[in-house]
Amino acid sequence: MVIKKAEKHCLDKGIRLTDPRRYVLEIMASATKPMVAYDVLDRLGKYLDNPKPPTAYRAIDFWVENGFIHRIESLNAYTLCREDHHHKGSQFLVCDDCGDVTETHLCHLPDALKSKAENNDFIVKGWNLELHGRCGDCTKTV
Repeated sequence: MVIKKAEKHCLDKGIRLTDPRRYVLEIMASATKPMVAYDVLDRLGKYLDNPKPPTAYRAIDFWVENGFIHRIESLNAYTLCREDHHHKGSQFLVCDDCGDVTETHLCHLPDALKSKAENNDFIVKGWNLELHGRCGDCTKTV
């Protein structure tokens, strides 16, 4: 499903959907947890002969820029956008026990943060928030 949306997105924007880009998106779509770039690179080896790190990083960066993948800063990892749209704000609930990440959205900047930014003549272009804790499954097993 995400590949079809990516194909349409690239066609609409006049962007090339190269094989490495397609493969990286397929890898990310099949992942059950956020992946670091070197895990993506390892899996990319199933599709390409001896891929180099820049190949994986360029494809990941492409999908981040186009809103299909998010970077989870605190994990230095990436996850597929599950919300099916390009948005300026994302929030992630990160389980410190199992590593599960849940994407959630409050698509507008909360008034208090918006006010602070405006009071400091700061223009917000986008924002992400990561909340760390324990997911429901891990809480049940304690």
